[in-house]
Amino acid sequence: MAQPPTHTTTQRTLALPDEAATAALARRLAPHLRRGDVVTLLGDLGAGKTAFARAVIRALSGEEVEVPSPTFTLVQTYDTGNATVWHFDLYRLSGPDEVTELGWEEAAGGIALVEWPERLGPLTPPDRLEVALRMAGTADARRAALTGYGTWAARLAAMELP
Repeated sequence: MAQPPTHTTTQRTLALPDEAATAALARRLAPHLRRGDVVTLLGDLGAGKTAFARAVIRALSGEEVEVPSPTFTLVQTYDTGNATVWHFDLYRLSGPDEVTELGWEEAAGGIALVEWPERLGPLTPPDRLEVALRMAGTADARRAALTGYGTWAARLAAMELP
């Protein structure tokens, strides 16, 4: 009888005392991203998902590019030279059918940063980095739980993070 596939994961938890620490974590992660990567961003409203994505995009761009929240446009793209970054905000969507209409398949050739990834449903890739942000005490403090799924498990384990 065949065994079900094992799903490898690695998790790291970090304290982020302020928004600058959240941005620093994003900048530290950015050089590890490559074409085909998906980073899912979990957290309540105001947890810092967009701030994290903004810092990743700016680090990959190498400049202070304007990065508005895609809450109303649902997706924004950024040409960083090495790959196109797709920044999705799925908050207002009802499910995966609507995600497909936003260019989800095209995003597979770039780097996808996905806020509110719960809306992906079966489109959620087995190989991904999940960044869960939650408030931690003060107004600016956050706790980040990074979980590498599939091939991301070994990549996350090998990263030097604060």
